[in-house]
Amino acid sequence: MISDNARFDQAIAKFDAANAEDPNKEVFEGKEYPKELLYAQRMTGMLKRFAPDAPEHVQLAARAQHICRWKVPRADYPMDKTGYYQWRTYLYKFHGETAGAIMREAGYDEETIAKLQSLLRKEKLKLNPETQLLEDVVDLTFLQYYLEAFVQKYSSQYDEEKLLDIVRKTWKKMSEKGHEAALKLDFTPEMLAVVQKALG
Repeated sequence: MISDNARFDQAIAKFDAANAEDPNKEVFEGKEYPKELLYAQRMTGMLKRFAPDAPEHVQLAARAQHICRWKVPRADYPMDKTGYYQWRTYLYKFHGETAGAIMREAGYDEETIAKLQSLLRKEKLKLNPETQLLEDVVDLTFLQYYLEAFVQKYSSQYDEEKLLDIVRKTWKKMSEKGHEAALKLDFTPEMLAVVQKALG
């Protein structure tokens, strides 16, 4: 259940204010949003649907999952697999530090901040239920809101097997509960076909 205490509300508002500075825009249902602000709101919405009683630090982690991501461009790292993993590893640290600083301003203790930072680093995935919960929400958000644009954007660059492999890798990171929720998402017929083919 969403906490109604002042520090939670303040932290969420500050996360959103930070993400509202994203110069990258995305149009959704006829309205333009800062890209990472929209992503953060979608993450919160998905968490409410998937695990409405999630602990407060998980709610905060969902909202801060991509906080200020545009400040660390992928292009700053080598455009190969090693560069990609260097970028992702730095992002985990960057998101955790950025969210942690905001949480301190809002009055959170170091223990709660450390829990959030551990979640954002995806520590003990498959072993820590809260890390797995956040990963499920990340993957459900991707499948619901970003898979279609991803397929359209990259279909000319990647062959079908590459796209199917991305779906399979996403699926592999999810729990059984996440799989059940994914199969109930509001897919277009085209996206449902991609998912079904990937799971084959």
